[in-house]
Amino acid sequence: MTTLLLTVIGDDRAGLVKALADVVKAHDGNWERSHLAEMAGKFAGIVEVSVPQARARELEAALRPLEGLLEVEVHTAGPHASASHHDVVVEVLGNDHPGILQAVSGALAEQGLSVTELETSTREAPMVGGQLFEARALVAVPDGFDLTGLRAALERIASEVLVDLTLTSADD
Repeated sequence: MTTLLLTVIGDDRAGLVKALADVVKAHDGNWERSHLAEMAGKFAGIVEVSVPQARARELEAALRPLEGLLEVEVHTAGPHASASHHDVVVEVLGNDHPGILQAVSGALAEQGLSVTELETSTREAPMVGGQLFEARALVAVPDGFDLTGLRAALERIASEVLVDLTLTSADD
């Protein structure tokens, strides 16, 4: 089996997921996992597909006609990381302003940590007006990693960019 990553984007409308799923199934592919979302009138995401190696090129060619619905790029998946790790969740909440995500992601990168999932949004701040920024990051932490330094870095960032930051185990 070959693992392919499909990145997709197109104008949002009904039937996009079905059109993509039909092509994957028609080529004996298996839709493994995905992150798809509508944002600002566009539908975009990433899909992991496993397909028999002999059918991978056929599948890639069959995705091209979807261009009228979705732009699809096909990438061969790299090797999965084998290092043992556990996940922690970093949550951010505060008044929206430029630089929040840059500061938080910088603190994680300085610690050598990878973000495996990230969701962000803004919403109206009730009672005080303005916008709130929210983020939830799933971060891969190597087993045995001392979270003390990470907590200290996040606390420093929280006071610098004026947000609430929490760090919890993904298993909680």
